[in-house]
Amino acid sequence: MSGVKEKILYWFGLEEEYDDELGIQPATPASETRAGSHVVGIPSAKSQRVVVCEPKTFEEAQAIADHLKSRKQVIVNFEATPMEISKKIIDFVSGAAYGVDGQSQQIGSKVFLFAPSGVEVTPDGRSGYSLPGILKSYRE
Repeated sequence: MSGVKEKILYWFGLEEEYDDELGIQPATPASETRAGSHVVGIPSAKSQRVVVCEPKTFEEAQAIADHLKSRKQVIVNFEATPMEISKKIIDFVSGAAYGVDGQSQQIGSKVFLFAPSGVEVTPDGRSGYSLPGILKSYRE
C-alpha cells in the first residue's frame, strides 16, 4: 500500500525517484537539483501592502473590500465620513473581512484596521477600542 502512496507523491513531484522493484527510494546527494523541482516563494515584508482609505460615500466600501480580497491590509479613516455612512461601511467591510477569514481592529476613535487572514493584529492592551464597542456607540 505504501508503494502506491510513494508513486503518487513521485508523480506530483513531491518525492524523488521511486524504485518499484525494491520498493525504496534511491538516495540523492543534497547538492544535486532536479530540473522542474517545485520552488515556492515565501512572501517577504516588501510584498505586503497597506492601503489607507478615507471614504466619503458608501459606494467606496466595495473598493475597500476588494483590497481585502487582494490580501492587502486596509486602514480606514472615518473622521470626515458622516456617522450613518460610517456604520454601513463598517458593517460591509467587516463582513468582507470575515469572508476572507480576516479580522478588524479599531485603532483610533474613528480609524479602523481591516486585515485578511495570515496577518496577525495584536493590540498593545493600552487602548480601550474594540469593534463591537464602536459599533455600539455609532448605533446610539
